[in-house]
Amino acid sequence: MTERWYRLANGVGRLALRSLAIDVRATGLEHLPTTGPALLAATHVSYPDFVFIEKAAIERGRYVRFMTRHDIWHQRALAGAMDRMQHIPVDREAPAAAYLKAKRLLREGEAVCAFPEAGISYTYTVRSLMRGIASLARETGVPVIPVAIWGSQRIYSVGRLDRAGKGPRPDFTRGRRVDITFGEPMPVAPDADLTEATRGLGVHLTELLEEIQGRPHHRPRPGEWAPWYPAHLGGAAPTRHEARELDSVPRSSVPPSWGPLE
Repeated sequence: MTERWYRLANGVGRLALRSLAIDVRATGLEHLPTTGPALLAATHVSYPDFVFIEKAAIERGRYVRFMTRHDIWHQRALAGAMDRMQHIPVDREAPAAAYLKAKRLLREGEAVCAFPEAGISYTYTVRSLMRGIASLARETGVPVIPVAIWGSQRIYSVGRLDRAGKGPRPDFTRGRRVDITFGEPMPVAPDADLTEATRGLGVHLTELLEEIQGRPHHRPRPGEWAPWYPAHLGGAAPTRHEARELDSVPRSSVPPSWGPLE
């Protein structure tokens, strides 16, 4: 029954991708095992990132259980479907329940994906990270698979507010390209320091993300105003200094020692 609901959701997702002619391409898929537990830690640059990650994962026959904001469950039309697909509601104020469910699913051999930035990065760089992923890996022995996604931010994401205080609207321009890279699994030793392990994850995620961002088909044209591209790479997205007033970052997160300083 669970996978029947997930197949239905994937079917709807495929129709949406096809209608917008979105070209989703994945590299490093060999790092995602076809069976057994898998712990994914993905960058977060747009609201529909989970759609594209699952589109890639299904090529390996995996139905990914996503850790996502608990307020989605406040919508009755979605709550039942999210439960049936075994997604994991995360309440920042009380994250223990989400952690325990993720641990149980991993021990049952499922693929679990978290967005350790705990929100979309306004800078389109890897922002502060939560220690929960490193803790799950340390406790379960399942290595962390870093995942970077890029291109989806041009479809529907955060950004600078307009004069009315509203963020960017969805852009349904056809033919967008979305790239996803699955990195090499990162084991976390039983005696590992969670902060150091999280910093290591930040470094790997940054390397993966910047490699995709530097690909010719994703770079802005010369002279183009590009609020969808990182400032330190020549775009017009907020800098880390500017994003301090925009980002809602949990106090318990590990601040970046990776990527641009400002």
